Amino acid sequence: MFKHSTRRHVLAVAALALAGLAGTSSVLAQDASKPQLVIGGTAGSNIDQLQAGIVPLLKAKGYKVKLVEFNDYVQPNLALADGSLDANFFQHEVYFNGFKTDRKLDLKALVQGPIAPMGVYSKQRKSLAELKEGDRVALPNDASNLARGILLLQQAGLVKLKEGVNPLRVSELDLAENPKKIKLVPLDAAHLPRSLDDVQFAIINGNFAISSGLKLTESVLLEKTPDHYLNVVAIKTKDSQAKWAKDLEEAFRSAAFKQVVDAQFAGYAKPAFLQ
Repeated sequence: MFKHSTRRHVLAVAALALAGLAGTSSVLAQDASKPQLVIGGTAGSNIDQLQAGIVPLLKAKGYKVKLVEFNDYVQPNLALADGSLDANFFQHEVYFNGFKTDRKLDLKALVQGPIAPMGVYSKQRKSLAELKEGDRVALPNDASNLARGILLLQQAGLVKLKEGVNPLRVSELDLAENPKKIKLVPLDAAHLPRSLDDVQFAIINGNFAISSGLKLTESVLLEKTPDHYLNVVAIKTKDSQAKWAKDLEEAFRSAAFKQVVDAQFAGYAKPAFLQ
């Protein structure tokens, strides 16, 4: 009697194990039907948003996701174009459009996302009211963010642009008024936080400010970010109709991602659908 009972118990356990394996294989088959997504982002606020808000949503849909962190604004688009990445999230629309046109890359903006505002920071002055004649102001040296930095100086009332210039492409040559004789120091965007020891003010992209340990609340001025300076998710044009691309866009537009942004990324500029 004991032997028969033991045998029935073993058979029952075996049946449960087989059922469990069948369920596991079903899940694995479902996951295997979806590609592993490789998504690039720059250090700081951009990679943090992907990690906290987007990766969990994609994993819940059955994707495996690998994030690749970059420390410059050139390599993420080149890596996307050569197939090393499926998507990237690090750049605003103006920069993206200029870069893909200049490099003749067949890329497309999939959806907008939040961006940490560009800000003015200083270790030597407590506010812009303390700016002195001839002060050095570092700012990004790429064309689109250089223009953005100069517009921020105009927002602060420190410079005035010439009439009729394209605000998206302005440079030092387009200043009509610079009463404080500010000396602009264009630098690679990633190096701007380190320049704070050498200049009176630095205009720093939000992601590099945050990755260097600065806080948005420590800035002496934050930009009023227009929509064309919001981040975009970039993909290859040929992938526009892919199921994973639609799922990626859905993740950025979701209420779940909005909750993460509201809770962890306060003060970021956001597209209307995340307001």
